[in-house]
Amino acid sequence: MSTIQDRIVRYGELRPCKTAFIDAHTPGSDQKENFTIIGGGVSESPDQHVHITDQIGFNIGAAGQPPKCRNSLHSHTTAEVFFVLKGRWRFFWGRHGDAGEFVAEEGDIFNIPTGIFRGFENIGTDYGMIMAVLGGDDAGGGVTWAPQVIEDARDHGLVLGENGVLYDSKKGGSLPDGINPMPLLSEEELAAFPEVPVEAVVRDYVARYWDLMALARDKPAKVIGADALLKDKPGFCVDFLTRGSLPADMHSHDQHTVLMPVRGHWRLRWEGGETTLNPGDTALIKAGETHSLEPSMTGEASLYRVTATDDPAGATWTGN
Repeated sequence: MSTIQDRIVRYGELRPCKTAFIDAHTPGSDQKENFTIIGGGVSESPDQHVHITDQIGFNIGAAGQPPKCRNSLHSHTTAEVFFVLKGRWRFFWGRHGDAGEFVAEEGDIFNIPTGIFRGFENIGTDYGMIMAVLGGDDAGGGVTWAPQVIEDARDHGLVLGENGVLYDSKKGGSLPDGINPMPLLSEEELAAFPEVPVEAVVRDYVARYWDLMALARDKPAKVIGADALLKDKPGFCVDFLTRGSLPADMHSHDQHTVLMPVRGHWRLRWEGGETTLNPGDTALIKAGETHSLEPSMTGEASLYRVTATDDPAGATWTGN
């Protein structure tokens, strides 16, 4: 039987995939790295390494990119939540990426509405990293790409099959017999993808780090949930913790929980062991496992805690 120690993925041990998606050869996107930390992820490539294969109702992943590198416009049918671990990032959305945009700083979190085309770009001066939570054990079943992304990729030797698998002509790959290319969305289908105004996105789906630090002074701040700052029921809830948010007592949760430090160092104890979690580390705690958590050093300390719920993964909840 595994212990919590066996379910900790250290930031420095993350194994990237540089060919995870169809835009892996497209100039401007060809230097990005994708990581699948917990769950199956949404990679279109067999090269993707999964660090923890447990199915817990949601996926944990990450995207790392050098400056001026972008992730192309795509859509999901379940939640895609990002928080910025390192760097400065521009998020944009809409059919052509011009319906709205905002800049996220380190610690900010974005619960992207389902069913819209979205992309993101590292606009900082160094390698950046954003951590991701994706709804559902199958992360919504994959990615839907804007038509121009598929067309651009074909010009650079990558073809996405209708089976959701990438074929790289630069490596001698080609579509197998009986497998057609992924069809492009029609204009009628594209019309069903909403162009959400920026004021609605910033108001309802973005939470800023320093606001959360203030809200979490005496108790965990509810970030994503039915009664949280960002109201949604994506199959998980997200809390934000800082020094003073919770006592250092041993406790357990009824559902699987993932700890993701943002700042500082956190001492995690469990029956028979303890360790220190650092920014970028990911720890999976199974339902019913007794543990305690507290900052291990003075100074700034912050952490996102993601907990599974009984709500089904699906479209963004509107309160109905």
